[in-house]
Amino acid sequence: MNSPSRSQLFNYAGFGLPLAMVALPIYVLVPQFYAAQFGLSLALIGGALLLARVLDAFIDPLIGVWLDRRGGAYVSGLQWSLPILLLGFISLFHPPEAFAEVVFFWFLCAMITVYFGFSLASIAYQSWGAALTQSRAQRTRITGAREVAGLLGLIIAAGLSSAAEPAWLTLAFVLTLLFTAWRLLAHAPRPARPPRAEPGTLGSWQVLRGNRKFRWLFAVFMLNGIAAAIPATLFLFFVNDRLLMAQYAGAFLLLYFIAGAASMPLWVALAKNRGERFAWLWAMLLAIGTFVWAYFLGAGEVAGFALICLLSGAALGADLALPPALLAAVIGAAGHSSQHEGAYFGVWNWATKMNLALAAGIALPALQFMGYGVGTTDANSLHALAIGYAVLPCVLKIMAALLLWRSPLSGV
Repeated sequence: MNSPSRSQLFNYAGFGLPLAMVALPIYVLVPQFYAAQFGLSLALIGGALLLARVLDAFIDPLIGVWLDRRGGAYVSGLQWSLPILLLGFISLFHPPEAFAEVVFFWFLCAMITVYFGFSLASIAYQSWGAALTQSRAQRTRITGAREVAGLLGLIIAAGLSSAAEPAWLTLAFVLTLLFTAWRLLAHAPRPARPPRAEPGTLGSWQVLRGNRKFRWLFAVFMLNGIAAAIPATLFLFFVNDRLLMAQYAGAFLLLYFIAGAASMPLWVALAKNRGERFAWLWAMLLAIGTFVWAYFLGAGEVAGFALICLLSGAALGADLALPPALLAAVIGAAGHSSQHEGAYFGVWNWATKMNLALAAGIALPALQFMGYGVGTTDANSLHALAIGYAVLPCVLKIMAALLLWRSPLSGV
């Protein structure tokens, strides 16, 4: 398929909306829900989240290889993920009273279930999109539309998580998942069904390791991803303690996501004319030039931080739309299109999840070492927070930009 119609694009991209609604409530609503309703300690909740996330991350590459071994079974893989996702999400927010005495184990099992369903759905869905076309213009158009839908899902989930009961969030998720899955499975363009991949699991990973352009892209993606995940981890600390603007935190996040969605067509157009690598490099420079000014902000500077959220949100649009399109190009350039998308996106999803874990593992201990404590008013501690929130991500982003500039990705 060279050019999906608008309706075909809508039918494919829409499924990104309910998928995006899964992650945010788990991190924002679940800890408070189980602590308040069932008296679980934060240590137990945090341990369950960490265990489920680690298991989830390391199963992603296996899911990808399994899909490829079944001949690119992205459609059927997505179909299988639906009941798992529904079961996990509903179980997570609606534990039965009969399990009140063992609610921790119910919580852990529900987390593992919803994460597994999410991983299976995400890898099958992303591989499906990558297998549709090798046209440069259409690659970014497909990923851009998918990520716009995902940002809308984040906005809806954020609103429901803060303003409604879990039952309303569950209802919204179930309805949007079923509707968009029906549109996707019944009306979206389908990738060609390739023959079953010959290599086993080890062989599939050797294919990836042997792809020099993928190794470069993967290194850039990891560096850039950690650079983006650190401010996400420290956002509330920075807004609450450094800027003293906790009441505006939700509005700042909303502005950031809206800017990301609104910027997507601009990055798609630039990538169409100059390539994904060129557009992504300029987005990195925009993010660096904008975000470094957060270091200089003080308490109460609403307009300044809103402008930073607006411009860095615009750069977010590129971070969401361009790397998956560039990955699809790398897969095609290696002659692996419609053969190994599952393996590639399985490792790609592993990297996405490890970026979040590494960001927390780098930023939080570093802040503690530099003397920062939650709620502090000490000037030196707040300076350490500003360095962690603004300077460290910019340094990592500069490294990612230099690596992308030197990479052999200009011709894909």
